[in-house]
Amino acid sequence: MPVTVKTPDQIEQMRVAGRLAAEVLEMLVPHVKPGVSTEELDRIAYEHIVGQQRAVPANVGYKGFPKTLCTSVNHVICHGIPHPGKILKDGDIVNIDVTVIKDGWHGDTSRMYCVGTPSVLAKRLVDTTLEAMLRGIAEVRPGATLGDIGHAIQRHAEAQGFSVVREYCGHGIGQVYHEDPQVLHYGQPGAGLRLQKGMTFTVEPMINAGKPHTRLLPDGWTVVTKDHSLSAQWEHTVAVTDDGFEILTAWPSAA
Repeated sequence: MPVTVKTPDQIEQMRVAGRLAAEVLEMLVPHVKPGVSTEELDRIAYEHIVGQQRAVPANVGYKGFPKTLCTSVNHVICHGIPHPGKILKDGDIVNIDVTVIKDGWHGDTSRMYCVGTPSVLAKRLVDTTLEAMLRGIAEVRPGATLGDIGHAIQRHAEAQGFSVVREYCGHGIGQVYHEDPQVLHYGQPGAGLRLQKGMTFTVEPMINAGKPHTRLLPDGWTVVTKDHSLSAQWEHTVAVTDDGFEILTAWPSAA
């Protein structure tokens, strides 16, 4: 699949979708607290996207996925399925991942939430993963490579004693949910695809407190750390601009 380069008008469409996705994550902040189920968070998000935003939750039915959100708690790396029996408790960390379709264009973003008071390790993992994502995004500009992004992420995460998940990565996005290129969160400077203005893709590092190895649960979706260590992830959709990047899913509070 060739990498699609978007026009300014198309990027404006993605900007709208990205803004809506970011708004969902912001709206959920007061609801992520001890005693709430991930199913309830999913219901709130679905009703907001469909009822308030007049948009489409991209995950519902995508390759059979049943819910609006991916809710990945503690040792779940990604693609956790909301469930009425999964009740958040004090000290949990949870990644919530949402994609909104507006007028045919996708906005994809995720962020970490701390439920109550996290452990020192959990908070350090969450903060390190955010910084790793931002350092990766800071490499985005015409002429840079995907390897530059991955190297910046890997270097920061491993310097803090954490590990980078290899099996899952960022991706191109636009009218298609997942398209080329694949955006690895590790790599060598100067390696891989060279970026050009108008490319749009996600940067979404998954960082583990322990080893990088993963395990897929029997539900066919939920991915967990093989050693049961904590995992964290943050994600933005970005566009390559004339001389750098634009985050299309910037959080309203600039968190």
